[in-house]
Amino acid sequence: MAVTGLNHITLAVSDLDRSCAFYVDLLGAVLRARSDKSVYLELGTIWLCLEWADKVTPRADDSHIAFSCEPSDFERLSQEVSAQAPLWKENRSEGASVYFLDPDGHRLELHLGDLESRLAHYRAHPDKGVRVVDP
Repeated sequence: MAVTGLNHITLAVSDLDRSCAFYVDLLGAVLRARSDKSVYLELGTIWLCLEWADKVTPRADDSHIAFSCEPSDFERLSQEVSAQAPLWKENRSEGASVYFLDPDGHRLELHLGDLESRLAHYRAHPDKGVRVVDP
């Protein structure tokens, strides 16, 4: 048996309206359901639940959620994100990326590329010290 994929992501937020607007207006999420304590959004194939909490404590390490977009949309979307959200990291990895914070400080990334492009990068650059394991 094995996990078959990502089911959903739940983020604790301090203001449902503000967070919902951030994900819908800036990132293009689709609002699917709402209650007094939660919002259910759809971002492509991702089900994102925003859940109200009276105390939100985002992590201070490199843990983050990375979102994809169409390559033709990356430049426009990354410019909009950079103009409206604080940035927390510069891109030093394969593929174009912009690293930004949501209104509660959750660490997010907009990234072009996928696992195969990352593995191809490491195959082409063995000096990076990453050994690719083929199944």
